Amino acid sequence: AAALAQAVFKGRWLAGQGEGIGPLVLSQTRTSITFLLLLPLLAASRALGVRQAALFPRSRALFGAILIGAAGISASNFLYYFSIQKTTVATAIILQYLCPIWVLIYMAARGFQRATASRIAGVLLAVGGCALAVGQAGVQYSLAGLGAGLAASFAFAFFNVGGQRLVAEADRWSIFLGAMLGSAVFWAVANPPWRLIATRYSAAQWEFLVLFAVFSMLLPYGMYLSGLKYLDATRAVVTACLEPVFAIALAVVTAGESISIWQAAGVACVLAGTIVVQRT
Repeated sequence: AAALAQAVFKGRWLAGQGEGIGPLVLSQTRTSITFLLLLPLLAASRALGVRQAALFPRSRALFGAILIGAAGISASNFLYYFSIQKTTVATAIILQYLCPIWVLIYMAARGFQRATASRIAGVLLAVGGCALAVGQAGVQYSLAGLGAGLAASFAFAFFNVGGQRLVAEADRWSIFLGAMLGSAVFWAVANPPWRLIATRYSAAQWEFLVLFAVFSMLLPYGMYLSGLKYLDATRAVVTACLEPVFAIALAVVTAGESISIWQAAGVACVLAGTIVVQRT
């Protein structure tokens, strides 16, 4: 998703296909399209008796879901893509995956977890390994990009902590739908729908936006929230550090890319960190 976003922002993908797609539009359509797809799917599953839970969670849980959608998902998505646009995918990923540190600090400060030596070591292994796995080649620095990437890590930490607490007390799919509602409403205010409709995007661009929403938001975030039901926020977000590991493995298998010794060390660190945190 990050590599595709960078290709779109820098004109290497869908070039000459209407107006350019920026971080705001990509973030807005990613969650708004997901909401429009998820709502009828959950309504149909409830009508058919596949699931019994209400479409949306009740009162307090609904407010919490809307909040993590607007302040967690919307903010982390936009700031992450803005960081990619201003710097590189590598820089943005390294900053985004500082998130496990903030989650552990919060959980320990609130007394939800003990900051044991093994847990701290596991988090640092995963974060450091992620940086090594991504690599430093082509890393670019921009004050705005660095600030956005760092802010994205805090927003994603908020989503993890808030999401874990919400799915522990309400149906995860109802929470997900509420979060997508919060994000969609947030973006509808920030960038009204009529402005989006008035843009001159081609059919190919809209097709890309729909597919991007499905494969970078609907499916992965739905599964991630399912994971948060069974894992605490620290374990879940450290496990998410495996994302660049799978990206590297996919590139090696499908594209025949080579892997440097530093990347191999990074992969080993992420795997070790994940195992250590899961065992604590």
